[in-house]
Amino acid sequence: MKHESTMKRLSAVGAIGVASVLALSACGSTSGGTEAESGIDRLNIIVPADPGGGWDQTGRAMQKDLQDNDLVGNASVVNVGGAGGTNGLAQLATEQDPNTLMVMGYVMVGAVETNAAQTRIEDTTPIARLTEEPLIVVVPADSPFQSIDDLLSAVEKDGQGVSITGGSAGGADHILAGQMLKEAGIAPDSLNYIPYSGGGESLAALLGNKVSAGISGVGEYAEQVKAGKLRALAVSGAEPAALLPDVPTLTDEGVDLVLTNWRGVVAPGTIDEAKAAELTELVTEMSETEAWQTTLETNAWDDAFLAGEEFDAFLTEDIAAVKTTLTEIGLL
Repeated sequence: MKHESTMKRLSAVGAIGVASVLALSACGSTSGGTEAESGIDRLNIIVPADPGGGWDQTGRAMQKDLQDNDLVGNASVVNVGGAGGTNGLAQLATEQDPNTLMVMGYVMVGAVETNAAQTRIEDTTPIARLTEEPLIVVVPADSPFQSIDDLLSAVEKDGQGVSITGGSAGGADHILAGQMLKEAGIAPDSLNYIPYSGGGESLAALLGNKVSAGISGVGEYAEQVKAGKLRALAVSGAEPAALLPDVPTLTDEGVDLVLTNWRGVVAPGTIDEAKAAELTELVTEMSETEAWQTTLETNAWDDAFLAGEEFDAFLTEDIAAVKTTLTEIGLL
């Protein structure tokens, strides 16, 4: 989503937000240090996960691109791992600095429900959705399953004798597994899902033939697919993935299902409308830079930018959909 002008960019945050951002732009920075174009000299970025995963990669890419483009004077990243991101969500609820963003996404939506988290995404201030990435379903190279139909037929026949691994329980990988069974008319209690905290662990289980199949982001398994150590059965996007363009989509394979793992940022729920508008404008400016477009290409992330009220509406719909899915697959 590209924005042609400042006024068009500001339309997503509403009329009050537009006035606030214009006023802030006119005033400039009000604190010491290097003056940034946005008027924000210092920005805190909370990554609600341990270093190395997709949220961490997103947070550190934002840190670099914001600073390299002089959009902020200084950006710092702090990792708060555990519980599918809900530990970081709880920390955001107590954050006193209004110049704070937290990376989050689809996985957190499910984790809030499965962990019965006291702090919810609805308690934050939505800022922007940034990226999305399709998931991929793979099997070990010597697996007898040559297609998604083979895998689902085996689950229908053998039930929990067929194991599928992926990320944390209730996350995007788990939800995709449950939805594939639903679309195939297979009972949800047939699913034997083995969760791991990271893609590396699930990859080891696949390469060691300890599980029947695996689900993760395309980037997690792409190199092993290219090396012939894993066989890709399908990707979950509406179109083939750029990293593996020859792998069919689930829809191509007759499974009427599209699911992408999106990532975005939210701010503390205590900030006022003017600060929300300022942070939204900051992230919007970043999303338009050449540096961020290069970041998207390098990481094979699809540009899924959505800001302000539109992102808020998207979140509301997504939370409701995830609740329904988690109930249907027996996690709620």
